[in-house]
Amino acid sequence: MKNYLIYYLLITLSIIVNSCTEGFKEEYSKLVMALTEVTAITTPTTDTTPDYTFSSTGSGAITYGGSCSSSTTSAISGNNTITLNTLSVRTYADCTITVSKTIFTEKSEKKLSGSLTITPFTVSSNVSENTTTLSAPDNLSASGANNTIILSWNSVSGATSYTLYWDNVSGIDSSDNALYNITNDNYTHSSLANGSIYYYKVAAVDSSGTGTLSSVASAILDQNILASKTFNGHTYALTHPPVNWYQAKVNATAFGGYLTTINTKAENTFLTDEFWISDVGLWHGANDNVSEGTWLWDNGTTSGDNGLTDDLCGTISNCYNSDAKWADNTDKWCSTNPNDGANNNKKQNCGVIWKKNGVGGWSGPDGCWDDASCTVNKKSIIEFDL
Repeated sequence: MKNYLIYYLLITLSIIVNSCTEGFKEEYSKLVMALTEVTAITTPTTDTTPDYTFSSTGSGAITYGGSCSSSTTSAISGNNTITLNTLSVRTYADCTITVSKTIFTEKSEKKLSGSLTITPFTVSSNVSENTTTLSAPDNLSASGANNTIILSWNSVSGATSYTLYWDNVSGIDSSDNALYNITNDNYTHSSLANGSIYYYKVAAVDSSGTGTLSSVASAILDQNILASKTFNGHTYALTHPPVNWYQAKVNATAFGGYLTTINTKAENTFLTDEFWISDVGLWHGANDNVSEGTWLWDNGTTSGDNGLTDDLCGTISNCYNSDAKWADNTDKWCSTNPNDGANNNKKQNCGVIWKKNGVGGWSGPDGCWDDASCTVNKKSIIEFDL
């Protein structure tokens, strides 16, 4: 009986030890090192050796990455304040801090490390001059397709680099996501997610700091968008696959836009140059679905331009063979259009950008319009107000 009792106690002790060992291994595997920014560096700053405070969940050796370094090489658990080594006058966006250490046990070791990127900051020679020396870049343009947006702008005299600010909501300012130290007047923003509109502003940078922000540009990325571009404060998207006009209108609303309203010849030329593919045509927002011969824009708006935008029929009362013209007296519609299929069958009620000058022998107005059956499948142009 005594032997059985001793045997039982040994088994129980073994179970307890194994349980504790497994519990230790589990907790051991969960150990992590985490760093958090506590006090960012004021930006802009004239201090070429600024202080920076971060918090660490454990002690360890510090290593620095990017353009920053410090003589402080060890961290404690809790808040740590370091002084950066002397910096030159420019913007810093690549500075990193890593804290690491190795924990040893009788049979194994585990290396713990945590990293953070210091919030970007600018060292300036004169803070009082910051943001006042450089003008805003003109003509910021965004063009999106295939998870990538290509941006370009006019260069600013005296700029040494540019900072691009972006977000997925409008109202961009310098507190938004930033891409620093861009040395050209263009940038390719890649590896982006489909299904969103991306908004951008850009500012020029020199040794005195960051200049005025540009006007906004945006582009939309989606598997049903072939391309999108910005023109005169509006974003336009070319849709795919081809659908009938009614479905194109539904799609435009779902995207948060509308089938494009073409206000000026310059806008019409832009859309033709950027999106025209063939004389199959591209759906725009003009239609006479409500009342035959009364052509209106899909979004129902007027532009306040003394009727130029809403003049779709000119002097023709029933709008057949419209003589509506742009401000330079060139025709909006291609010759003899709209004509409802040339036989007044009341089936061609939706407008398209139809012809491109010099293509297929066409020598009439570039980007002129045609009326087409609304049930035919075509690509469409969606417009978004910024």
